[in-house]
Amino acid sequence: MTDLVLVRHGETVWHAENRYAGVSDVELTPRGHEQAARLAEWAADAGLTAVLASTLSRAVITATAAAERAGRALRTDARLVELDFGEGEGLTSAEMAARFPEARAAFEADPAAHPLPGGEDPRAAAGRFVAALRDAAAAHPGGRVLVVAHTTAIRLALCALIGVPLGEYRRLFPRLDNCALTELRLRDDGRPALLRYNCPIGAVS
Repeated sequence: MTDLVLVRHGETVWHAENRYAGVSDVELTPRGHEQAARLAEWAADAGLTAVLASTLSRAVITATAAAERAGRALRTDARLVELDFGEGEGLTSAEMAARFPEARAAFEADPAAHPLPGGEDPRAAAGRFVAALRDAAAAHPGGRVLVVAHTTAIRLALCALIGVPLGEYRRLFPRLDNCALTELRLRDDGRPALLRYNCPIGAVS
């Protein structure tokens, strides 16, 4: 079995207004860099066998120091990028409701069945993310792998792995804090166990 520690990148400049970043390349705030530094301190003694990150810069920057402190080379994987929110990129929920009210209402009712206009199919996003996690587990049997990625992609993948309808991801996992630790164990037969969710750094060894 392999343990996968899933981490949302550090805080970005769009965080305060809760703007949907998606595939937009958004910078970290000073607080985001501080969160990444705390993640690196945790990684130094976490027994990591590998460190992976999304190819988006906010994830790469967050993961870089952690990889260095863990003594591991950082590897990026485009399958770990965030869900593409299409016309919702860069907007707040309120701005979406004003620009395309029907589409936003449908998204809120079932975000898997009704992606935002021009956005990626959440089922496809979950599929690529889960495939990346399974490949990481296969490459590091018995290991512990840090995966730095994004809030919606992580929550979709969790639903897919534990057998929950994807449309429930916003209700079941309403919050995923920046640089909090979520740990998933994949057994050799592919069956998952969720060991912890959204735990602050310092609460997990």
